[in-house]
Amino acid sequence: MSGANTKRLALVTGASRGIGRAVALELARQNWRVIAVARAQKALEKLDDDIRALGGEATLIPLDLRDGSAIDQLAAPLFERFGKLDGLAACAGALGSLTPAHQATPAIIDETIQVNYLANQRLIRALHPLLRESDAGRAVFLTSGASKNPRAYWAPYAASKAALDALVISWAAEIGNITPMRANLFNPGPTRTSMRAKAFPGEDPMTLPAPEEVAPSVVQMLQPSYNENGAWVQFERAS
Repeated sequence: MSGANTKRLALVTGASRGIGRAVALELARQNWRVIAVARAQKALEKLDDDIRALGGEATLIPLDLRDGSAIDQLAAPLFERFGKLDGLAACAGALGSLTPAHQATPAIIDETIQVNYLANQRLIRALHPLLRESDAGRAVFLTSGASKNPRAYWAPYAASKAALDALVISWAAEIGNITPMRANLFNPGPTRTSMRAKAFPGEDPMTLPAPEEVAPSVVQMLQPSYNENGAWVQFERAS
């Protein structure tokens, strides 16, 4: 069997920037084949160049996670080409608008719910059969401390992440005893990303961990040896 065929295969959402991009590159460094999903075609092509420079392989899927029907159609071509999926790193997220709860419009709510909750539910529905074909399918979803400790003006975002937490923990309970699959949540905490800068424009980003510091923890949770299930894992920065 060729080396390419023995590589484990992971799909990464939000792969064009931030933590998603760093996770995709870390997977390539660790000899995984990457399916990179994001809206930005040019950024995906740059990621592909960087993965190739590492000696890795990537399949690029330009896709807007707000397009539910596009997510629903992901599985069939992936199954035809690869036959399985070993890992899912759901790194895409939407901050939306920080606003008082009583002023949050349906459009503001929809923006966060569509990306942070509904897209992930559709990913689970679409990719569950592919993960089930793996000897050790692993799924990691990026969450936030806001899901457990919501603050003023963060209601739309916090609610969407709390819904994601409930979804993933429920799914984990369903799969844990009857399949080799595992599903977990990962909170990167404050990280040097554009989303963080939007939420906290006065913060010095150089005081925060870079996405490259966070990514290895996500990749560790995708390994076959990682057997936690239904866990809510907090990133801990090396001292």
